Amino acid sequence: MLDTAKALVKSAAQKLGLSQAEIDQLLTINKEHQFEIELSEGQRLQAYRVQHNNQRGPYKGGIRFHPEVDFDEVRALAILMTMKTAALDLPLGGSKGGVVVDPRKLNTAALEQLSREYVRHLKDYIGPDKDIPAPDVNTNSTIIDWMVDEYSVLTDDVSRASFTGKSVAKGGSLGRDAATGRGGLIALTELLRHQGLEKKKLTYAVQGFGNVGSFFTLVASQSHSKLVLVAASDSGSGIYNEKGLNAEDLSKFKAAGGRFKDYASKQISNEQLIGLDVDVLILAALGDAVTERNVDNVKAKIIVELANGPVNEAAYEKLTRGGCVILPDIIANAGGVVVSYLEWFQNMHGENWNEAKVNAELKKYMTKAMLKLLKLSDQKHVSLTEAAFMLAIMHLKDIKN
Repeated sequence: MLDTAKALVKSAAQKLGLSQAEIDQLLTINKEHQFEIELSEGQRLQAYRVQHNNQRGPYKGGIRFHPEVDFDEVRALAILMTMKTAALDLPLGGSKGGVVVDPRKLNTAALEQLSREYVRHLKDYIGPDKDIPAPDVNTNSTIIDWMVDEYSVLTDDVSRASFTGKSVAKGGSLGRDAATGRGGLIALTELLRHQGLEKKKLTYAVQGFGNVGSFFTLVASQSHSKLVLVAASDSGSGIYNEKGLNAEDLSKFKAAGGRFKDYASKQISNEQLIGLDVDVLILAALGDAVTERNVDNVKAKIIVELANGPVNEAAYEKLTRGGCVILPDIIANAGGVVVSYLEWFQNMHGENWNEAKVNAELKKYMTKAMLKLLKLSDQKHVSLTEAAFMLAIMHLKDIKN
């Protein structure tokens, strides 16, 4: 993922005529934090925070708890966050954090201790005007609430703007849970409109029916009747129905703790889902879902990157040459960071917006970014991925179009 992120930045920067020194500056990481957290039960966990770039505003990026977290992954995600906030023209920078842990193996007390210890190690480097962490893979509003409380105890900060992704009762924003999925649908809708496909019936499959994937399907079922969900998968298995699946039923099933291996539908694997003959493939799981190993199986004409880095560099090159349109992650999944920014803004100004206002602001940011993206792609005759990184760099370097 790190190689892919660097290659994308370098390629876009070269197309804009930047010098090697300017490219090196774009890729330079401002600060890296690597430390160990020891839990009461004696378990020692490796933890990271990478602060890539803050020239447009405070660092911004999630914290993931996952057994496969590594330093290079966190570095890559921090760089991508800088590109994402810049592409959306948000007054924020880019950072990322992670802990090498399977949180499912921790009891509640240990999970809370881990969350608070993470903040204790970083308290001097984070905060409303420094670095604003948020939830990511395997972290949620409960974990963020613990972190906010710990930061407040350590610093006497009462704004609650030190983190985003909080519970609504603790200063979080309405609309945050659905933001990434909703933003992805807004982006896809603009792409379909640009291609003259907005009124055509299209099938789609979702790899990764978690928070992001499920909200994408729910919002799509409510507002985009021409999109037909035919397949979905979780980490264990997938389901397929060529006549269509009911998004609301699937969401209720998963919310009740269900696994797709037990769902009454045709069973398929994650790999089979990636190779389905559908119009749109939604990648909403983890990175490197499509690589040189399985790229030849992909039949979708459009891929939406709702996960971070789900298509690696080699697969991206082959798919793009073959005419597949990839809606890049730094735009497609930016709904979450947009509403995170809106949450931070509300906290800093002592405001509480209703969900309709949050969704309206989200749509404004996503639509504006997509229109700029599509225009730049057409003007420069480059892919949407290249255009997205070019757009981000233009904002970072104050280059006018």
